[in-house]
Amino acid sequence: MTATTNPPGLPWYYSIPVVGWIARDLVHGSRDNILYFLVILLTLLVLAVKTWGLVALGLTALATVPVIFSVLILITIGK
Repeated sequence: MTATTNPPGLPWYYSIPVVGWIARDLVHGSRDNILYFLVILLTLLVLAVKTWGLVALGLTALATVPVIFSVLILITIGK
């Protein structure tokens, strides 16, 4: 297995196999790629709930708590 190197000037996460491909498409692709990404995330959530039940939904909600707190703080500050 050979190690792939990232060309200079590009972010480090572009060299991660699946995440880098999605990140490049979101940054340099069309606007539809964002909607496709959201559909993929929603599908993964539905499959996780189907597999593990409400535990997957609860853990997803727990993971979004810092994001929601950040959004609420930014709204309060006025940015």
